[in-house]
Amino acid sequence: MKFVDEATITVEAGKGGNGCLSFRREKYVPRGGPDGGDGGDGGSVYMEADAGLNTLVDFRYTRQYKAQTGQGGSGRNCTGSKGEDLVLMVPVGTTVIDIDTQEVLADLTKVGQREKIAQGGFHGLGNTRFKSSVNRTPRQTTNGSLGEFRNLKLELKVLADVGLLGLPNAGKSTFVRSVSAATPKVADYPFTTLVPSLGVVRTERNRSFVVADIPGIIEGAAEGAGLGIRFLRHLARNRLLLHVVDLAPWDEQTPAESSVIVRDELGKFSATLAEQPRWLVLNKIDMVPEEEREERCQSVIDALEWDGPVYRISALAKEGLEPLLMDIQNYLDQRAEAIAADPELLDAENAQRDQISAEARDHIERLREQARARRSGDDLDDDDFDEDDYDVEVEYVK
Repeated sequence: MKFVDEATITVEAGKGGNGCLSFRREKYVPRGGPDGGDGGDGGSVYMEADAGLNTLVDFRYTRQYKAQTGQGGSGRNCTGSKGEDLVLMVPVGTTVIDIDTQEVLADLTKVGQREKIAQGGFHGLGNTRFKSSVNRTPRQTTNGSLGEFRNLKLELKVLADVGLLGLPNAGKSTFVRSVSAATPKVADYPFTTLVPSLGVVRTERNRSFVVADIPGIIEGAAEGAGLGIRFLRHLARNRLLLHVVDLAPWDEQTPAESSVIVRDELGKFSATLAEQPRWLVLNKIDMVPEEEREERCQSVIDALEWDGPVYRISALAKEGLEPLLMDIQNYLDQRAEAIAADPELLDAENAQRDQISAEARDHIERLREQARARRSGDDLDDDDFDEDDYDVEVEYVK
């Protein structure tokens, strides 16, 4: 199955049915008068969040959608039938954006949530509507109005409480496998993760949270290098980011250097996202000689000028995970309690998420414009940013 987190489509609501021009014609009923009925309203276009979907791939193959047109009126004051509404099913976490106005039309974050995207046309009026004491034989009718037409961009963001951030091969997928029942692919080479994966972490009975693993980002990601830049937008909905650092890197890059790369690329992508709550997780502690552990950990802390929470773990050996998971659970519970006590906090949080999404869209669009400019100049290379490059055949783990 293809994981597709973005699609562009057009939708058109149905046109309203036209009104009818008709006069009553019956034996023994002279001058029966007007009896033209109204048309039916055109069908509207809705989008509904479906828990059974986790990709927008269907919208890559069918890009045009049109609701049913309303039926025209007829004689004997018969009203035309209403056009059937069109309901498009999308994954939970889909944002619907009007390309022409850049307006966010809907943010579908709950199962079963349904939002109207395009309004159907209004019905036309039959000539019966224009009958009056001074106009006994009206010949006026009106046509149904056109339904709304919209060019839409659909963006899918995974719904998770905690997001993992780090370079390829930092151990993010291993972390997800160790703390949840999810089984994302793990291998001894970088770029193993090609799509986001979700895992549910149960800390106690009736206490749990969702963690999301996204493809690792590399140096130059903000300019379109690698896969991670495509999926950083998924972190917009997370309430907490875990910056995972590999203390035993597979290449010559030091842990301090790799941690700075991730921080810098995150800031270039979205300044607002870089300001979100973030904890430092130093992974693969078991692969570092005991006498070198503290020095390596301190080098990362010094390079980042870090003053926030720090956790030393081994995801593979499940060392140091329990304190981290309980602290995450407590943090999320406290945040939920604070929002319940002060709903304005949720409004502020949603505003931040909208800002991150806007910054992400602007950044990715700039990369695409640059890629198009290079193509027009016949200066193609493998690093050109193209959304179709990332339609990889993989299984979306949830």
